[in-house]
Amino acid sequence: MKAITLLSSGLDSVAALAIAAESLEIEMAITFDYGQRAGQREIEYSRKVCEHYGIEHRVIKLDWLAGITNTSLVNRGEEVPSLSLEDIDETAPASVTEASAKAVWVPNRNGVMLNIAGSFAESRGCDYLIVGFNGEEAVTFPDNSMDYVEAMDNAFSYSTQNGVRVLAPLIKFGKTEVVRKALEVKAPLEYSWSCYHGDETPCGECESCVRRARAFKNTGAKDPLLERLGL
Repeated sequence: MKAITLLSSGLDSVAALAIAAESLEIEMAITFDYGQRAGQREIEYSRKVCEHYGIEHRVIKLDWLAGITNTSLVNRGEEVPSLSLEDIDETAPASVTEASAKAVWVPNRNGVMLNIAGSFAESRGCDYLIVGFNGEEAVTFPDNSMDYVEAMDNAFSYSTQNGVRVLAPLIKFGKTEVVRKALEVKAPLEYSWSCYHGDETPCGECESCVRRARAFKNTGAKDPLLERLGL
C-alpha cells in the first residue's frame, strides 16, 4: 500500500515517517511553507530526511495562510512563549500550556494541509496520509486527536474517490514513547527540527524544545540532533 507523508522535520513527523516506512511504500513527502519562523530550517531538514529514505520531497507555499496568521509562530512581532520543565509537568496549571498553544495556533493549519495532501494522495492512488499527531500534543491541540483523525477520515470518504485515510502511528504516544519508538526504528533524528525558531541551533526554551528535551531525558538517550550540532 502507498502513502504520502506530511513532513515538517519535527520529531513527530520524522518518527511517524520512519514507522510507516517499515510497512508502506512512501510515495512522497510534503512540507508546507506558511511563513513560520522555522520554515527554511524545516525545509532544509525535511530534504535531508527524504534523501535518507530516497523519497520525493515537495514543498508547497501557503503565503495566504501567513497573511491571515497573527500568532507568534508566524508573526515576528509577537513573542514565542518560553517554558520550563516545571511548566509542562502534569501537576502544573493547565493554563500555562493552554496559553502557549494559543500563542502558536495557526488558523485551520492541519485542515488545510491534510486536504491539500489528500488531493495528491487521490491523484497518485495512495491509500494513506501519514501524520505525526500524538497523544501528548492532543491535550492542547485538538487537531492532533483521534477524534480529529476520525473526522478527517469521514470527510475524505466523501471528498476522495479512493477513500484516503489518515494514519497517525503516534496517536496514543506521549513524547517519551515517540522518542523510544523513533530510536527503535532508527529514524534520522539528527535531522529532526522541533524548535519554533529557525536559528542555527534550537532555542531550548519554546514548548516544543522543552517537550523534546524532557522526552530524551526520560529515555536516557542523547538527542542525535544536539550531538550532530556539537551541543
